[in-house]
Amino acid sequence: MTQRGWQQSRGWGWVWGADDEIGALNTIDASSRLAALQSIKTGAAYDLGVLVDRTSFLASPHVGTEVVAFRTPQGLTADASTELGAPGVSFNTSLVVVSDHAGTQIDGLCHATLGPDEHWYNGATAEAHGRDFGPDRSAAHTFPPIIAPGVLIDVAAGVDELSPHYPITPTDLQDALRRQETEIRPGDVVLIRTGALRHWGEVGANHTALTGPDTAGLTLESARWLVEDCGAMLIGSDTSTVEVMPPVDGDNQSPVHSYLLVEQGVPMGELHYLEELAASRTYRFCYIALVPKLRGITAGFALRPVALA
Repeated sequence: MTQRGWQQSRGWGWVWGADDEIGALNTIDASSRLAALQSIKTGAAYDLGVLVDRTSFLASPHVGTEVVAFRTPQGLTADASTELGAPGVSFNTSLVVVSDHAGTQIDGLCHATLGPDEHWYNGATAEAHGRDFGPDRSAAHTFPPIIAPGVLIDVAAGVDELSPHYPITPTDLQDALRRQETEIRPGDVVLIRTGALRHWGEVGANHTALTGPDTAGLTLESARWLVEDCGAMLIGSDTSTVEVMPPVDGDNQSPVHSYLLVEQGVPMGELHYLEELAASRTYRFCYIALVPKLRGITAGFALRPVALA
């Protein structure tokens, strides 16, 4: 099967023109969205997002989440405020301070940089495009609505979760796909289950239980296989990094991020809740995710993607 912009053994890459900011997501068009939606058979909906609060687990060095009351009926009454109108009519509002890498997320193509010039996807550099209020090239707000065919690869099937620091190989992926009788097609969103989020609970407050399983993930070889051999358009998992930690490939501390985001223009989905999909053995679905229109964000954060089957 051929796919616009993708080439076997090369993958995607910087092929969409000098002004491009969304990489492999360019392959989404009216016909691909329609095909994904028409694949829905039962209407079953699987919530792939996790609930977060100030106690939630997240990868270092990102900051935690704070939701604090900004206006309350009690406060407005105590202040004898008339700013909201007549007595007896009031509101609750909150102030939110949050990392753009909190909760379920999709990394923008500006998130990872590479080389002495600190460049990211399509040649943007920190010197030319870094800003105090967020990068002005390939920030996550540029992503279109993501409506695409999705595939679950349940690598952890048959065990509670993968061992800490487990490096997922191409053979692991191929064996899981064979067990599932599933194939990856160019343009698919590929989600990989390690079992880590079975420990999330309500809000991911048990950091001790999550820290070990969260380190299992893809090797660089596996990422290459998914992109260059299979045509994955977006790659995600149920961990905070997608890739194995520490890496087993060279001295780059995040080789999969460098390869997918910088070199291939393939977004990465992190902390996707895949337990219900796996329990129902739903391996193909329509994946839908909408990133906030917040200028300069380096990832769509606190997302609630859905898989429709």
